[in-house]
Parts: sequence; structure tokens; C-alpha cells
Amino acid sequence: MGRGLLRYPGVRDMYRLAEKVLGYDLLSLCLEGPREELDRTRHCQPAVFVASLAAVEKLNHLQPKVGKRGPQPGPARPEKAAAPLPAPGSPWRPLTAACVCACVCVCACVCVQVVESCVAAAGYSVGEFAALVFAGAMDFAEALYAVKVRAEAMQAAAEAVPSGMLSVIGSREANYNYACLEARRHCEALGIDDPVCEVSNYLFPDGRVIAGHLQGLEFLQKNASKFYFTRTKMLPVSGAFHTRLMEPAVEPLAEVLKSIEIQKPLICVYSNVDSKKYMHSKHIQKLLVKQLVSPVLWEQTMHSVYQRRNGMEFPYTYEVGPGKQLGAVLRKCNLKAWKQYSHVDIAEEEEAAET
Repeated sequence: MGRGLLRYPGVRDMYRLAEKVLGYDLLSLCLEGPREELDRTRHCQPAVFVASLAAVEKLNHLQPKVGKRGPQPGPARPEKAAAPLPAPGSPWRPLTAACVCACVCVCACVCVQVVESCVAAAGYSVGEFAALVFAGAMDFAEALYAVKVRAEAMQAAAEAVPSGMLSVIGSREANYNYACLEARRHCEALGIDDPVCEVSNYLFPDGRVIAGHLQGLEFLQKNASKFYFTRTKMLPVSGAFHTRLMEPAVEPLAEVLKSIEIQKPLICVYSNVDSKKYMHSKHIQKLLVKQLVSPVLWEQTMHSVYQRRNGMEFPYTYEVGPGKQLGAVLRKCNLKAWKQYSHVDIAEEEEAAET
């Protein structure tokens, strides 16, 4: 993960700083594995966070190319002076950034200082931390430490209970709440006390992720046709994230966020919890913790981000980081907005093709 990003300015400095914050060599783990270790929650979340912000630097480099797409530039925002790249070991903030990953950023235009034309940002799950760093609300090193604590606490919570996440696409007749209720009743019949089976991610119309005890998810898979599910797939994750099974992770994250300086974002950042804009630092602190045990309202967030009057042009949208999943989701939520979408990849294959 991220090999092709190393040639862009500042990226190696970010990984050096990450090694100091995390206490292990994240770059080596990303490049050399073993893959089983990289896929563990405690390592995967920091890796996605750093790769996301590293990919911002790639966008900065490729920006003249991507700037050729989409509507003509709109009115310029007041100019801000670009800060120089910090020396190794000092706090890092993205330069002229236009988007952040496991998240999307929405820009009114593309110019030399892309961040100045950015009008909104949204991060999916751990990507919300990257979006907040991009928006100037959190320091890179402090946010990464919070991600470290979050990832370790979530892995510990996941290991305490056999649980997981099930991706579901349903027909119009599908009743997800009823299906989850039946799955919980099945778990109770098996002797599981206070079982969990609930929607943990709202992705797009008729697209959900259901999380909870493994026995409940297996029940839903076996009875997919009964609940009008057209497709189900177990996700390769270790636990039921964004459900109350993550409650043991709440206190560790809440404590570390109390020690971090959080500022009001320079641009609009939308929360996973309520799909609304963050208003102030306490708001951010509160909802980042609540996100652990609340469903990700991604479909609702996309509607909030792209809500506009009839006839208004849709802005550029950039997804930065591993995979193109958020672009695929955007296409199903808002086809017109998706037509101005670009993905800034971190894959090695793309880099090889460019050199």
C-alpha cells in the first residue's frame, strides 16, 4: 500500500513521523507486509489514514491534469499563504490539498491552491480523521495518535465477541430492521444474551452493511431470500464496527481526544453520525467518539454534500486512497455528481504505468 506515493514531496517525511507516533515502521509494513498484519485493525486504520493524506500530495502533483475536467472555475476564495513543508519530526499539515481519503472532497474549482477552492469534505469511518486533518481541524501527528488508540481499542473489542459485518443489497421490499430483529431472535434461541444485529452503514439506496454477532449474520445469509436480499457478502473485518459491541473502545478514544487540540475546520466537514456539518471543536470531539457505536450515514451525507438548487453545476469530487468504493457509492447516490468525480489512486500498478 502506497509504494507509488513515495516519490511525491513530503510523503517520506509523513511516514517517518508516523513511525515515531506509532512506535513501529508503518512504511515497511505497508510495502513488505506480512499482509495478515497489515490487515489487522490496529495496523490497517493508521495505514489508511497516512496513505490517504499522502495521496493528497499526489493530487497536488497531478493537479494540472485533473484540473482540465469539470465546470469552469468559480469565484476565487481569499488567498491563504501556503506553508512550507515541515522538517522531519515536526507536525505535518497537507499543502494545497484538494481531497482526503477513505473520504471525498468537493471543490468548486481546481487552481494552484486547490484547498482554497474546496467547499466540503467527508470521511468514511476512520477517514473522518483524515478529512479533519485536511480541513485544518486537527494536527497530523495528534490525529494519528488518536487513530492508533482507536484502532487498538476497536480490535480489542472485536476480539472479545465473535462478530463481523455483512454487506447487503436488497430489493425494494427489503425490511432491514425486521431482518435484524429476526436475526437477534435467532441468536437468543441459541442462548446468546443481549445479541447485536443492526444496520451499521447506510451506503446507497438498498445498500446496507449489517453488523453484529456472527450467528445472526450467518442466519441472514441463509435466509436472504426470505428478507428480499438480492446479494450478501461477509466483509473481511474482525468485528461489528459502528455498533454497541464497540462500547469498550469509547472511553480510550474519548480520553485521548480530550488531550488533543481541535479547532473549527476551515472548510465544511460532514459527520458520519448525523450527516451534518461539524460546528465547533467540542462537537467534533463528541461525535468522533459517538461514531464508534453509531451507524455511518454515508448515503445521507452524500445527499447533504450535493444538495443544491436546480441548474447549479456540480463541483469536482476527489476520492483519495485505497480503492474506488466511495466513487461507486456516489454513482448510486447521485449520478450527476459522480460525473465530476475523480479517484486519486495509491496503487502500484498505476504508478508503474506512469513511469
